[in-house]
Amino acid sequence: MKTLNLKSKTIVLVHGLFVNNLSWEGWKAFFEAKGYTVYNPANPSHSGNPADLRTNIDLNLTKVNFVDVVENLVKFIDALPEKPILIGHSLGGLTVQKLMDLGKGEAGVMIDGAPPMGVIPFEFSFWKSNFTVVNPFKGNSVFMPTKEWFHYTFGNTLSRVESDKVFDEIAVPESRAIAWGTLKSYAKVDFKKAHQPLLFIAGEKDNIMPASLNKRNFKAYKNADSITDFKMFEGRGHYICGDENWEEVATYVYNWISK
Repeated sequence: MKTLNLKSKTIVLVHGLFVNNLSWEGWKAFFEAKGYTVYNPANPSHSGNPADLRTNIDLNLTKVNFVDVVENLVKFIDALPEKPILIGHSLGGLTVQKLMDLGKGEAGVMIDGAPPMGVIPFEFSFWKSNFTVVNPFKGNSVFMPTKEWFHYTFGNTLSRVESDKVFDEIAVPESRAIAWGTLKSYAKVDFKKAHQPLLFIAGEKDNIMPASLNKRNFKAYKNADSITDFKMFEGRGHYICGDENWEEVATYVYNWISK
C-alpha cells in the first residue's frame, strides 16, 4: 500500500444537490476534533436553514449552474493559507473530481459521487432518481424534492418515518441547471494525467448514485503512478454521510488521509 504523506491540516467539505452545507455539521465537528481546520461552504444561493429555503426559494437559484459551483469553490480555496483535502458527497463528489483536475486539492475523497462526463450511467435506479431532475420539459426551473422522491433516492435504507424526518432537517430546493451541467463538457476530467491521491467511497444500496457507477468512475483513472483507492460500505444508501453509522465512514476517511 502506498503512503500518502499528506501535509495539509485543512479540509473543505463539499455538499451535493438537494441539501446544503449544514448537512456536513457532524463531519465538520468530527474532523475538527482530529485537529483539522474544516470549512463547509455553501453553493451559491444555498445558504440558510433548509426549512426556510423550502418556504422562501432564492430567486437566483435557477441561474446557478455547475460552472458557478466549481468557480465559487475555486475562489474559496485560493484564499486559504494551504491547499486543502477535499471531501465531497454526491454532486459534491464530482465537484471534488473537477477541483482535483484543476489542481486545487492535496487529496480528494468522493463519497457516492456523481460521475463526470464520459462515465456513462446504465443503472435503472440512477435514471429513475434523476430523470425528474433533468426533465427536459422543465427547463431551468427549480426542482423541489418531495418526501416520496427523497425516500427512494436518499433514505431508502431508512423507514419512511425516519426518511421524512431527515427530509425536514436537510432537504432544499435545487437548481436544475446544476444537474444539467454534469452532462456538458465542463464536467469532463482528465483520467490519464498524474494526480494527487483520490479515494472513492460507495454505498452498496445507493439508488441515485449506485455502487457499480462509483466503481466505474474509480476505474476510469488510468495513471499508474498516482494513488486511486476504492471502498464500498455494505448496506449503506445515499444518506451514507448522515445515517446512524456515519462515523464509521468518517473514520475510514480519516485513516486514509492520515496514513
